[in-house]
Amino acid sequence: MKHLKLVLSMALMAITMQLAAQTNKVTTIKIIGEKDYTFVANSAIPMSNMDVSQILSRMPGSQGGGMINLTGSQYDFKVTRDSVVAYLPYYGRSFSPPLNPNEGGIKFTSKDFSYNETKNKKGNYTIQINTKDLKRENFRLSLSVTPNGYATLVASGYNKQPITFNGYLSESKKKDQ
Repeated sequence: MKHLKLVLSMALMAITMQLAAQTNKVTTIKIIGEKDYTFVANSAIPMSNMDVSQILSRMPGSQGGGMINLTGSQYDFKVTRDSVVAYLPYYGRSFSPPLNPNEGGIKFTSKDFSYNETKNKKGNYTIQINTKDLKRENFRLSLSVTPNGYATLVASGYNKQPITFNGYLSESKKKDQ
């Protein structure tokens, strides 16, 4: 019974933290308009295939659905007018993995990229970002954002299967000068 109470209290705390982290409609419109925001990843959903499913089923806390909980991690994707910076994990099949294991995941800083933003009638945004200056692999990033700041990021590269991240947008932290 104690174990059940602990699990329920942890789940409630995680949900509360996620609700507190979302932005309001005015903030979402402002940060997307200024092109100065951070996508914070709460979960990763790798493209389903037999190999990845077998590995995920062996991970602690696996529920067999293929979703990986990232709540409480520091994984994010930052967008400013002059750069995009990604620090995201990668789960899936990489056709040309790096020789150095510290270079895994989706980690890059790009200064040369295309940015296309559209807004539908319901106020949802779709943002397409294509990097052009990365040496190892360029990425196509598709970000779908609700008016309340909830977002889904789909990252696909030439050498990796696509992966989906769920999370939320927040204002970028300003550096003290």
